[in-house]
Amino acid sequence: MESLIQVTDLSKIYNPGENEVRALDGISMQIDEGEFVAIIGQSGSGKSTLMNMLGCLDVPTLGRYHLNGTDVSTMRDNELSYIRNKEIGFIFQGFNLIPSLNAIENVELPLIYRGLDKKTRRQLTVEALERVGLASRMTHKPNEMSGGQQQRVAIARAIAARPPVILADEPTGNLDSGSSREILAILKEMYQDGRTVILITHDGGIAAQARRVIRLMDGKIEMDTINKDFEVQRKEQS
Repeated sequence: MESLIQVTDLSKIYNPGENEVRALDGISMQIDEGEFVAIIGQSGSGKSTLMNMLGCLDVPTLGRYHLNGTDVSTMRDNELSYIRNKEIGFIFQGFNLIPSLNAIENVELPLIYRGLDKKTRRQLTVEALERVGLASRMTHKPNEMSGGQQQRVAIARAIAARPPVILADEPTGNLDSGSSREILAILKEMYQDGRTVILITHDGGIAAQARRVIRLMDGKIEMDTINKDFEVQRKEQS
């Protein structure tokens, strides 16, 4: 597998000087193409800051971040916006759907910003919604769907353009246990199909669904290990 993400001595420092806060403190790690990784940590551990770095929503104070071979560490906002749109599919805890648009229109919107023609946009949108089991709900608006269905629309939106990285930030945080299992099953299917999935969570049970677990504490990597239970489950299912 090729390295898709390469982070080297990454630090994010707020209030530099006497009262500085190091939200990230010299983190180095690599995520290869086709991995399923959970980044876990409690409040204040640095996981949200790291997510912002990996998602090109912010830039580090120190260090380097290469995404798909491109150094994005020092890019300006407009350059980061282009990279986000091209390289990363986001899934958020709060769904972030537009209430006045139906499922097709919500999924299609980022593809318009990519400049894709109408026929291609519609084809990718329908394929993505079918992929997450919403073939019969495409014309429904968010208020006509359950929380789990809304999150599946958000996943379809994230995967429609087939970005190299799927970044899921607490994707089950607003869902009941049944819907949570459905969403995690979809993330596993994407990994099995060769996607790179990064799952941000504070929940050890959710993190245990990933193949690899990176635990943060005080802005540093405390643990980076392969989940043996995941490998056992995969062998049992194959």
